[in-house]
Amino acid sequence: MASFDLNSHLESVYATFPEGKRKPIIGITSNFFEGEATLARVYYQQVVDAGGIPVLIPPVSDTDVVVNSLSLIDGLLLSGGADFNPLWAGEEPSPQLKRVNNVRDLPELLITQLAYNRQIPILGICRGIQTMAMALGGKVMQDIATGLSAPPVEPDGSEKEKEKKKKNKDKEATPPPPPPVAIKHSQDGDRDLLSHSIQIEQDSILHRIYKTERLYVNSFHHQAVSEPGPHFRVTAKAPDGVIEAMESSEFKPFLGVQWHPECLAEEGRKLFEWLVAQANNFQLAKRLHRRILTLDTHCDTPMFFHQDIKFDQRDPRILVDLHKMTEGQQDAVIMAAYLPQPKMGETFSSKVAFDVQTPMEYANFIFDKIEAIVRSNRKYISIARTPADLFEDKRKERKSIMFAIENGIALNHDVENVKHFSQRGVVYITLCHNGDNDICDSAKGCDTNHGVSKFGEKVIREMNRHGIMVDLSHASEQSFYDALEISRTPIVCSHSSCKALCDSPRNLSDDQLRALAKKGGVAHITLYPGFLVKEGEATIRHAIEHLNHAVRIMGIDHVGLGTDFDGDGGVRGLANSSELINFTLALLKNKYSERDIQKIWGGNWLRVMAQVQSLAK
Repeated sequence: MASFDLNSHLESVYATFPEGKRKPIIGITSNFFEGEATLARVYYQQVVDAGGIPVLIPPVSDTDVVVNSLSLIDGLLLSGGADFNPLWAGEEPSPQLKRVNNVRDLPELLITQLAYNRQIPILGICRGIQTMAMALGGKVMQDIATGLSAPPVEPDGSEKEKEKKKKNKDKEATPPPPPPVAIKHSQDGDRDLLSHSIQIEQDSILHRIYKTERLYVNSFHHQAVSEPGPHFRVTAKAPDGVIEAMESSEFKPFLGVQWHPECLAEEGRKLFEWLVAQANNFQLAKRLHRRILTLDTHCDTPMFFHQDIKFDQRDPRILVDLHKMTEGQQDAVIMAAYLPQPKMGETFSSKVAFDVQTPMEYANFIFDKIEAIVRSNRKYISIARTPADLFEDKRKERKSIMFAIENGIALNHDVENVKHFSQRGVVYITLCHNGDNDICDSAKGCDTNHGVSKFGEKVIREMNRHGIMVDLSHASEQSFYDALEISRTPIVCSHSSCKALCDSPRNLSDDQLRALAKKGGVAHITLYPGFLVKEGEATIRHAIEHLNHAVRIMGIDHVGLGTDFDGDGGVRGLANSSELINFTLALLKNKYSERDIQKIWGGNWLRVMAQVQSLAK
């Protein structure tokens, strides 16, 4: 019989190449019951029908297992099941608490937090949405009925006084609406029975999926998320106010629902199709990062060296470390030795945290610190000085750090020191910072030199001679144009955004962008919030708007990204190095080609660096 003939089944596999279509891999957390890891068929069948490859993740808390599992998947499905042990939330058990599944708790909390760090798309279902909240700073009601009937919390004295004054001021204020009436959240009927409605927020993933504000769902739970936490926002509620869905508040593909879409056939499949589509995008971005070099051209992490930061740990005090670079799939970063500009009457030594006397001594001290970090982690990170070094590090699966100086006062007013810093491996010098110096005037200066000084001319020419890139971020407009004329090699702006979109003296006008491109230079959009928007919160969307504007003005060959992480750079959606793959996802969404993305992620910068270094004498 043909159905029991293995070769007949293999014929279609062997008849084409490749043997199977590449599809995103969806890891599914399994249940644990009576000593067995189990998973209801509807979960993995929905993933298959949605176009994904389901892989069961057993409830194992071994961190090597968890981390390696995450490296294999493109999306994560957190399945439903029993209650969490409330001790994970620092709470004692309620009398209404039902069976907990302690075997699942730690593995799922670990995998959720680590998947979040890696930007892996997540769909949480029932217990899964509660896992997302528990792992990422939210809270869960141990019992819905108890939670809804709890008495309101009395405001403290000051709040009482405020309320009293408000009532006295407005006698005719309308009374608050009555509390919602509780509904049944654990139906007795079949699992595909629609038992109650939910109200969906318009500006939400759910609304885009279902194109409605009211949806009917099934319901099998007595617990629910009570507070989504700092990383999520509520996007759907039941008529009694119980949270039925939440999604990322950081423009990331994280979605949790309280009902069980795996049991709702085609209507439920829409959520699985969303997850598979997000996982496919993530897979494309990961593959892209394997092929191209990703370089952030400006970070200020050395500003935290006085706090004894741990670069080989996931240190919450800094935005760039080995963990975060790996999570965000970032290859390289240019670290700046930032030198604060002393005001009149101040000494340089009074401005820095270490016992050094001169700016040059301080810059060398910072580079010594970076080299010490690299020596202690030489298997995973290296100092790079040329584009070839960067590509060699990537081939050997090492991260790269390059040296830069932010503020030319590091030269100690001696042009001969340009050669010294060239020999140390400095790839660019930002001529000034937030104040005029002996080289040029700052964008926030007082027009002391009327642009680039006579000494500054010598510095620029010496930088050309020794293969150091001239960086005009922070410079005044006159200094910018002066340097553009003086330098015989293209200049760069390592971390500046577009003045047309945000009128800051630190940003570049369209005329400056055109002039820079005409001379072969590059301008790298920065994530400093005040250079992206004048009012309101800056987000990843604003960063992309600035990039798109720069591309329209300069062309694709003259743009890039300089985050200014640890120098107050970082926005919602691109908050640290772990989130830099989100920049690639945004570029793909904006229809940039792989070649374009390669240029944006450092290709343009490395072209200029190679040219500057090749013309050194």
